[in-house]
Amino acid sequence: MAKLTGKAKLWLVSSHVVIAAVWFGTALAMVAIALYSNQTASGDALYTVRSLLAYLNDYLLMPAATLSILSGTALCALTVWGFFKHYWVIAKWVGTVTVITAISGWVGPWVYAATDIADAERLNALQNPLFLFDQKAALIGGGLEAIALLGLILISFLKPWGRRPVKASPKER
Repeated sequence: MAKLTGKAKLWLVSSHVVIAAVWFGTALAMVAIALYSNQTASGDALYTVRSLLAYLNDYLLMPAATLSILSGTALCALTVWGFFKHYWVIAKWVGTVTVITAISGWVGPWVYAATDIADAERLNALQNPLFLFDQKAALIGGGLEAIALLGLILISFLKPWGRRPVKASPKER
């Protein structure tokens, strides 16, 4: 398969970087908004803030995560980096899949559960132990997500582990 070079490769890399920036920025914004939700003075405001978190998760965070893995797949398939030639690419794959699994498997459900409780109980939700757990778990999970994404971004730029050793084919031995 022919590999991308020149402007086509630059466009693909640029797209991947922008998508990663949207994902990282949304994760940071969600942490900031979640911190703010503890200071709301009315039940309607609490529900609105929680709804905003669910909206950001559904319409920015998860689409950006999905597009990130798709653009990363395209970069591996269409450039000389490949899927398994470099340790840093493998680390990014494992890290990205882990973060996406954690978001969809844990953080997202905590966000939705806290939103549902805030919808039903409004300001009384702040007295509900399940709401407080979901709120705290989503905040911690979101913070860990942002830290992990920052690590993945740094791996992308620093490429710290280089190329894997190439084994000689049976004909060359």
